[in-house]
Amino acid sequence: MFRLLPLRSIRNFRSKFLNHNLKTNLYISPGAFKWSSTKLPKNIYLLDDADNEDHVTQSKSNKYTCRTYNCTELRTENVGERVTLCGWLEFQRMNKFLVIRDGYGHTQLLIKDNDTKTQSLVNTLPYESIIKITGTVLSRPKEMINKNQKTGEIEVSIETFQVLNKASDNLPFNIREYQKAKEALRMKYRYIDLRFEDMQRNMRVRSNFLMAMRTYLVNECNFVDVETPTLFKATPGGAQEFIVPTRFPGEFYSLVQSPQQFKQMLMAGAIDRYFQIARCYRDESTRSDRQPEFTQLDIEMSFTDCIGVMSLVQDLLQYAWPNIVKPLHRYFPKLTYKEAMEKYGTDKPDLRFRFQLQDCTDALKECEKLPTTDNFAAFYLVFEEPYVHLSSSIKNKLVQLSQNYAEARLIQSKINNMNDWIAKMSKVFGEKTCSNLHGSIKIKDNSILFLCYGNWKHVLSMLGTVRSEYVEHLELQGHKIKDNAFYPVWITNFPLFEEGKAPGSLQSAHHPFTAPHPDDVNLLATEPLKVRALAYDLVLNGNEVAGGSIRIHDPSQQEFIFKLLNIDKQLMSYMLEMLGSGCPPHGGIAIGLDRLLATMLNTQSIRDVIAFPKTFEGRDPISGAPAPINEHDKKLYSIDISNKL
Repeated sequence: MFRLLPLRSIRNFRSKFLNHNLKTNLYISPGAFKWSSTKLPKNIYLLDDADNEDHVTQSKSNKYTCRTYNCTELRTENVGERVTLCGWLEFQRMNKFLVIRDGYGHTQLLIKDNDTKTQSLVNTLPYESIIKITGTVLSRPKEMINKNQKTGEIEVSIETFQVLNKASDNLPFNIREYQKAKEALRMKYRYIDLRFEDMQRNMRVRSNFLMAMRTYLVNECNFVDVETPTLFKATPGGAQEFIVPTRFPGEFYSLVQSPQQFKQMLMAGAIDRYFQIARCYRDESTRSDRQPEFTQLDIEMSFTDCIGVMSLVQDLLQYAWPNIVKPLHRYFPKLTYKEAMEKYGTDKPDLRFRFQLQDCTDALKECEKLPTTDNFAAFYLVFEEPYVHLSSSIKNKLVQLSQNYAEARLIQSKINNMNDWIAKMSKVFGEKTCSNLHGSIKIKDNSILFLCYGNWKHVLSMLGTVRSEYVEHLELQGHKIKDNAFYPVWITNFPLFEEGKAPGSLQSAHHPFTAPHPDDVNLLATEPLKVRALAYDLVLNGNEVAGGSIRIHDPSQQEFIFKLLNIDKQLMSYMLEMLGSGCPPHGGIAIGLDRLLATMLNTQSIRDVIAFPKTFEGRDPISGAPAPINEHDKKLYSIDISNKL
């Protein structure tokens, strides 16, 4: 009965379709059925070829709209065309020239000298009003060509001018790049802030980047996109979760902080290559790189290992990386957690600049004037000419920062002559220790030395902070230190456990489902703090943008880990049952899309790559949420609000 032909584009979609009852009427393309146009049933309407004429050459961004071009598409080859543009009135001058703007760009409009009606209308029209114009494309006079604007060689002579929506006369701020309002005001009126060119760029790059990653995972790697619940059960350990009341008195859901448990269940269910662009929630304090709700690309695979997951992520990022930013380095070096800490003082090293930490523990560990322990360490950091700018302001700032590391001491010195400095330090460490120190520290005269000693982790973390802060200080002095590129690095072999808040207790460094390194399994019962994890983080320019691990698939080992962490196995019995049902070895990773995009686009905060972010206090700046609920809802959800804590 059917003869398959491609459907044509449909013009006047709204008028044709909304004037009829869609439940009883059918709309078809010419030739789609064998019926002749004169013998169609009464409830079937034929779409005329004439309805398609203006849409045949439209670009993708203009399909199914009443405009023929967006505001960045017109060029000199369009001169003479009659076009329709829609957008925001951005600017007007001399009662003659207008600029129309949309999410794609700008186009200059020309009011004809004898068009007094349009001139009068524009004179009373506030900026940011929505307008629609029809006109003819003209070449600009040579003296008016703007090479900095994509449409700077043309203008459109207005023939018809229509106001679709007049804007308020008192908008909270104007869309001017040189005169941006404070962030708090822009977030309150985010729907206006999104009109800025940089926000348009961020949202469109984000969309294209996510689409490219989906394409690679589905088309190139045969992954399955699976949506998992966001309402779940509270998980012991980890970040604080948002609690959701239910109609069951005293029983609550939690918003998932990640789809971790569900994706492991999918592995047991033979969905062996899973991904999801997942919304996650954590009830934690916000900062420039953290939001209470955020988005991650969640990935899990069966029958894989650390190298398999890391290789997938490298290929994925190379495939999806936008061409409008600097390319991503193809080489992804690997550092163990210990190497990263001892070279850069952090497990999130920024490889865009050099200046590595140096070890001088052997020179100071025998010093009788210092309290030495099993965790004692001494490291130093040197900055030579031309990077010698140890001003009083940066010295004071580093002293303040060093107070965050109670078990380490910082010495910062400008060394004009090493022998003089050693003589001075002999009063602190003693002559024998200083003699050892003189042989250990490699430094030239007229250099800056930062020396730190004490607890291993505190020492390295302090020097890592000093390294970052001093480089920022140097850049403010006009030195170009950081390379303008993207340097990824994998950090591996993290500790499986950390010391818990209670004395003698343990907590997961990653999460309780992370597998221990097979070489360290024998240490689980005796020295768990020495056990390494099969975990890996991807760091880009000093920002952690992804983290993952190989998971525990043996229920007995998982039960033992729960016991070490003092997690009641009854709370997690469903996970143990799942692992015992025949769960394959598996591992995965989560890519923090907000943080990755903020790094990629060099924004001040992840708020700049999120359409509607929360404030520092975790509130919605537009509606003011969270907000009180009414008495009916309190009763429905058995909520009794009391001021007593």
